[in-house]
Amino acid sequence: MMTDKATLQSYDRSKVERSRLLSLDLETLDGPTYPLLHQEARFLYVLRGSGVIELQGKPLELRPGALLGMLPWQVSNVTAVGEPLQFYTVIYNLQVFSEFFALFPEKDGKPLDFVRQILSDPVFYGSPVQMAWMQDYFLRLQNEVGLESILEERPPKVLSSLGAMTQLLTLVIQLMRFKAQAGQAEEGAAPEKKRDLRDVLRYMYAHTAEKLSVEGLARTFYVSESALRSYIREMTGMGFYDLLNEMRLGKVSGYLLYTNMTLEEISEAVGFWDASHISKVFSEYAGMPIHEYRRSYQQPDTLPHLEEARTGYAVSEYLTKHYAEELSPKQVAERFGLSVSEMNRLLLIQTSRNYEDFLNYVRVSRAGRLLLETKLTVTDIAAEVGYGSVKTLNRNFFRINRTTPGNFRASVVLQPKR
Repeated sequence: MMTDKATLQSYDRSKVERSRLLSLDLETLDGPTYPLLHQEARFLYVLRGSGVIELQGKPLELRPGALLGMLPWQVSNVTAVGEPLQFYTVIYNLQVFSEFFALFPEKDGKPLDFVRQILSDPVFYGSPVQMAWMQDYFLRLQNEVGLESILEERPPKVLSSLGAMTQLLTLVIQLMRFKAQAGQAEEGAAPEKKRDLRDVLRYMYAHTAEKLSVEGLARTFYVSESALRSYIREMTGMGFYDLLNEMRLGKVSGYLLYTNMTLEEISEAVGFWDASHISKVFSEYAGMPIHEYRRSYQQPDTLPHLEEARTGYAVSEYLTKHYAEELSPKQVAERFGLSVSEMNRLLLIQTSRNYEDFLNYVRVSRAGRLLLETKLTVTDIAAEVGYGSVKTLNRNFFRINRTTPGNFRASVVLQPKR
């Protein structure tokens, strides 16, 4: 397992203008790099040259026509360069993009699970025809947003943020179509795999709103607390809580720039105690008062429909806290003044799951913890998490975890603490 300390990259998409939803640059590389830990999502498109890049420890070939997708808190490392590499790099805000992407679901009413697509299949190698489309695309993107390294003064375009987001959506849509043509498109859910410590940083980033602890995370990844602490320190040079704060502060920056959420709402969304705590920590981190940061960098055309976002967060929070109760879609929707279809749309935007899928996910996750941490029977656990029968728990547990509750309890053994 790779344990070389990784250099932490900035969460800023642009050093020129922090409020940009994405930035584009043209880079060259003539030798291997040190491991890099990315705080923002990015695409890398190779124009010329050859080499090998490790992403989360997996070697991937770099050659002309390769399009590589990276997610926040993944580690990349160019380990070999045959011919000098030239490539475009797109850095973008995954949070805003995912919410925008989820507005347009597939025929089954669900948006494409874009993150899962990138995790399961991070690189695509284009044919000559596809390469021609990609090269033309990146020229159009450059015309829209410019090149970061040139630092040129560009007059603001009408609807610049929407134009940039439209360009990014175009890239992802065309990538999915290219994969479908090549038979690489993912069908159904990706197979479950054993948790790997290389995934721990991504897991922490995805769950910053929760009260994460070393003890709980060690149980999740089936390792000792000392092994987890050691891995995080070796990879990032930071302790567990310093790293967690770094992740939360990156998300805070996104909320400050792209929403009008109050500090109380932001603190709840990212896992800080309250508005006072988030204000103190972020001001120390940014070197200026948090309200000044928002006034300095926020641009009006980057703000999405905030009331909907707040309602979506409120619905998901309610289900997370009341999963054990007898809940119906209509009852929950009416509680928030929504129709069931409106509620499903908001949940899809916020969680990539509709009402039933999200509630089952919460219940099954809680059932898994009870199976490992208690001696309750499966029947008792079914009732504890809100299911009316063992059959319902078994069906949903298998659908999500690809195993039965009984097999899960028998096969997963928590590593004892050292």
